[in-house]
Order: sequence, then structure tokens, then C-alpha cells
Amino acid sequence: MASLISQTTSNSRIQLAATAVVSAAVATTAILAFQRLQQDSRLSRLKQSIPDPADSKGALQKLSRHSLPKPDKEDEYNQILAQRAQNGDFDDELILEQLARNRVFLGAEGLDKVRNAFVVVVGCGGVGSHAAAALARSGVSKIRLIDFDQVTLSSLNRHAVATLADVGIPKVQCLQRRLIAITPWVRFDLRLQKFDGKSAAPLLASWEGGQGAGQKPDFVVDAIDNIDSKVDLLKYCWDHDLPVISSMGAGTKSDPTRVMVGDIGTSTDDGLSRATRRRLKLLGVTSGIPVVYSTEKMSEGKAALLPLADDEFQKGSVGDLGVLPDFRVRILPVLGTMPAIFGYTAANHVILKITGYPIDYIPAKARDKMYDGILAFVQSSEERIVRTAEGGSPEAGMGLKVPLTTGDISFLAEELYRGRSVLTGIPTKLVLVRWKKPRESTLIRIGEGDAEQKSSNLRLRDLVCMTKEEALRHQKLVLGGNKTTEELYGAEVISKVAALRKIAEAYEPHR
Repeated sequence: MASLISQTTSNSRIQLAATAVVSAAVATTAILAFQRLQQDSRLSRLKQSIPDPADSKGALQKLSRHSLPKPDKEDEYNQILAQRAQNGDFDDELILEQLARNRVFLGAEGLDKVRNAFVVVVGCGGVGSHAAAALARSGVSKIRLIDFDQVTLSSLNRHAVATLADVGIPKVQCLQRRLIAITPWVRFDLRLQKFDGKSAAPLLASWEGGQGAGQKPDFVVDAIDNIDSKVDLLKYCWDHDLPVISSMGAGTKSDPTRVMVGDIGTSTDDGLSRATRRRLKLLGVTSGIPVVYSTEKMSEGKAALLPLADDEFQKGSVGDLGVLPDFRVRILPVLGTMPAIFGYTAANHVILKITGYPIDYIPAKARDKMYDGILAFVQSSEERIVRTAEGGSPEAGMGLKVPLTTGDISFLAEELYRGRSVLTGIPTKLVLVRWKKPRESTLIRIGEGDAEQKSSNLRLRDLVCMTKEEALRHQKLVLGGNKTTEELYGAEVISKVAALRKIAEAYEPHR
């Protein structure tokens, strides 16, 4: 053994190899130590350069038009740091290190796009606060926060950053107060104001002052839970080509696996989204707005939005019970985790869109195929009606066009009839079929010969939702026979259909 060691140590090649390994290890250690010392030095210089708030003698300047009530020393320290960072006096290497994971994921170019972005968050409660926090942590450098409300004790179960010390202050200030301690280089524009149609233009205007002045919003996050304000915001964004993502209702939801992103036309199992879609449809907006929503259905034992108690109505006008006119007057049942999921999902969408990262969301329940199938059934049904009216000629229905889109099908089947048969409430194998037998020909001809166009005079109000089996029976007895709907169905069904057809008629001018 001793001779082996002696031979090994006397071998010049082995000695050189060992020397190289040791030298490499020493060099690596020295480089890492030097980098760590540089980092520590940067942090030390940064901290030492900030004056003690107790000795600042008014050096602290307001970062917004609203000031926090009696800021403590930590607040003053954070605001001084934020002021200096926003003025460019902050080592960029430290920022890049804080955003290192994002940079690796999105690439240097993608992170640059995020850092140069301007995002508006409207509504800074449970959903909006988490969205704003995620955007700031991800590197968005210009964030406008819009909300009129204050932090309350009941806010603390779902707000991203609020503490007991924040109760009573505006939510926009609460977010800035906490987030500048995490990302001091982010510039916040605080708007303590309720969003509505009249205030839309100034609240969604370009960035004002400093670096990025004149920059239009790269994205708008709708985290409003008031239907009027939500519709005003989405319509304004639609009209002015502002990219927006809207959060539907997180209230009464409990299943995080059902939260997804899709077009506003596909979000069906939520009261807020249903009301929003109907109002937007009246304004001519039927699709093209991405939304965060839940496909979770309500069932026995789950939380639900209960009606106001009778004694509340005795107090006077229900509208007078709210903190503001036309604002909510009830406490929504909300599981604190769900608004966070909605908010982070919205922020995730914004980041992916701004950077151009590939998005491949799972389609909602393969609804497109279902709508195509229903549209095909309507098409064949209309062709059959035309052939019967034209004496049974097979050519009469050939090339017939139906004035419906899959958006119309979605509205009727999902929104109006809630995905159930109007006769039995069965939710499977649904189709749309004419309710009444036409009294005259439904065929519309335009042009002649090869240029002739044939279409049906079908309207939204003409169609009702049934299962396929029910529709085939209805076609045979009513549309192709001599039975009337009054003879075939009960008074309750007749009344229900009449009310729904009236709603459909109101939507027809806005298609």
C-alpha cells in the first residue's frame, strides 16, 4: 500500500492533474465568493444610502395624489426606497436577480416586454389585489390601480396583502403600501374612484409623466364585482381596442379545478357572467373578450347567494342600503382561496399575452362541437319545412341558408334555456327547434339562376330548446302535423316558453 502511494505521488502526470483539479476548485470558490461579495456590497450600499426616516426632515415625497394616514417608520423607509428606485437609483442587476426565475422562463426579450408594460387593474379587492401583486412581482413596471373602496375587516379573508393595520384605508393605497416593500421600482398610479362609463376615458388613458409617458395600457384587468361598472369597462375596452381580461364571479365557488379561461360566450355556470353577457349582447358585444370563470355548478349543501331578508326591504328602498348608488347591498359568500385563484389566473393570462408566450387553453367542454351539432339540426329542420311548403320538392330545400351563427346557438341554448329542455329540464342531447308551425312559406329568395340565394326567415324567438327525442316528436305532431302547442303541452310550459321567447325577441336587433 505504501509503495502504491509512493508510485502515485511520484507520477508527474497524476501530480499535474491533481494540481489542476485543486486550482479549478479554488478558482471557482473565489469567483463565487467574489460575486457574493459584490451582491452583498450592492445591497449594503443601497441600504446605507437611504436616510433614517427619523432624520429625513421632510425628505419623503408623496408618490401619489393620496397619502397614507400617519405612515410608520417602515412605510417611510419603503417609500424612500421606492422613490429612489423609480428615479433610476437602483442597481438593475438586483432587479434582474429578483426576476431571475421569470427571465429564465420567458427569456430576456420576454422579461423586457413585461418590465416595459403598463397594466391597469380595475377593482382592488380579492381578485384584483392578487392580480396586481402577481403582476408587480413578475416585473410589470407601471400599474394603475382603480378602486373607490376601503379595506374592511371582512376583506382580510381574501385580500392579497392587507393587514389589520390597513383596515379603513383605501384599497389602492393598501396595495401600493405593501407592494413597494417587495418591488420598489414599480410605479403605481392610484385612482381612488368608482369606475363607470363617464369616468372610463380618463381612467383608462395613457400613462402620465416620467418614463413611459403617453403609453397606452398594454392590458386591462377587470376585477369589478358590480354589473353596471363591469359592462361599462368591457364595452369601453371593446370599442377602443384595449386588451382586457375579465374576472367573473368567484363568490359561492369552491372547486379550483373548475377555474378556466375562455371567451365570454362560453362562461355559462355563473350568475355574474350570465348577466354580463346579456347586457353586452344588447350593446352589440357577443364574443372576443377573454374571461376567467368557473364551470362549477351549484348543488345542495353548497353556498349560494341568498335573497335579502324581508326585514331589509322594510327599511326602505333597497338601493339606499348600499354604500353607493347602484352598488351591491349584500355580503357575498366567498371562500378566501377562490378570488386568489381567479386573480392569479388573470395575471398569468396578461403576462403570457404581453410576452407572446404560446397559449393553448383547454376548450370548455367541447361546446363548439355541440353548437355545430345543434346548428346542423336546425338546418335540416328548416330544409324539411321548406320542402313541405313547396309541395315536397327535394330541390326546394337545397342550398338553403339559415340566418344563425354558433354565437346565436350558444346564446339560446346556454343563456336563455340554461342548457336544459324547456319541456322536461333534461340537460343531454339538446337541440333547437321551431316552436310554432309557420303559417306561410319560410323561404326567402334573392336573385335568379346560378346567382339565386335561398334562406329561411328564422328568428331567435322562433326556436326553443328540447332534447332530440322531444324535438323529433314536436316536429311530427306540431310542425308536420295538425297539433297545436296548446294541445300538446301544459299551461306552465306554454307560459314559460312565451316569457323566454319575449326575451329572445328583445335580443334580435342586437345580433
